Amino acid sequence: MSKKTHETIEKEWQKWHLHQMVTPKMVSLLLLVFIALGFSAHNTEMDTAAIKTGEAVLAATGLTESTVLDGASSFVKEAFPFTIESRKSINRIIDFDRENLPAFSHIVVADEKSYDALTETYVLEKKEYLIKPFGYLSKVLVKMWETIEMGFWGTLLSVLISIPLAIFSAKNYTPNKAIYLIARFILSFNRAIPELIMALFFVLMYGFGPIAGIFALAMHTSGVLGKFFADEIENAPKGPQDALLSSGANKVKVLWYAVIPQVFPSYVGYIQYILERNIRTATVLGMVGAGGIGMELKGRWDMFSYSHVATILLVILITVMVLEYFSQKIRAKSI
Repeated sequence: MSKKTHETIEKEWQKWHLHQMVTPKMVSLLLLVFIALGFSAHNTEMDTAAIKTGEAVLAATGLTESTVLDGASSFVKEAFPFTIESRKSINRIIDFDRENLPAFSHIVVADEKSYDALTETYVLEKKEYLIKPFGYLSKVLVKMWETIEMGFWGTLLSVLISIPLAIFSAKNYTPNKAIYLIARFILSFNRAIPELIMALFFVLMYGFGPIAGIFALAMHTSGVLGKFFADEIENAPKGPQDALLSSGANKVKVLWYAVIPQVFPSYVGYIQYILERNIRTATVLGMVGAGGIGMELKGRWDMFSYSHVATILLVILITVMVLEYFSQKIRAKSI
């Protein structure tokens, strides 16, 4: 290789600067990130969670004790077997007829411990109970059906609220800038307030029951659906719209004949997702008194009736699995 060629290669090599993966700036940045994560972990008690989880792992091997493992094991011990029967004292049943019991029901006699204030001792007394073999399971299934209905009506109202708001918040179809900003603000507000918070307000207005849950679901998910619907309208292909506009059609006709047919499949997918989500969320809203199976779940949890809680959780799990199965079937046919 000639000297001139060597010098040329050397000059070209000097023009290239190898990219350094580790630099003082990157090290400083990573250090700041780790410090921030450390403060955040302490504020959110993630450090405590890590310690207690480690203790639970050691407790599982018998090396130490753990409140985490004790709490989990106490629930598991009392959760099984599942409670599917209902038991009610005959003395509390008005106009009880021994000769005409409900189907599959029977009477049992059991000892019940009660406190005698006069003697200040616990005494055993025999009491008769009416046992319905599937009484509690039937009650849970009815509450679960109410929860599904809440999800359905919440989704239906959400669609009715979100469609006009979506049209007004789409830049290419809103009447003017003011209406656009107002519609976008309403969608953002509905989307920002969680269902549980909305449910608390609606419980104050309508009282305990499914009405509060339905309205809470409808308000929150209308913000989600409205944004999705508006984005689809804005991103719809312009060709069919321009063709109709050039033929003299007004914006309403263009929206109906050129936009809706194109975005309708996406709308169906969004609505289906929101319906699934609302049914799952409705199981929680009952905990604040907004109807559904959540009210029964909270009541049994507060009474430490973990076998009843396990039954409720099992029904919720099966319902979600069945819902997911049918959703997949519908989605497969629609594609």
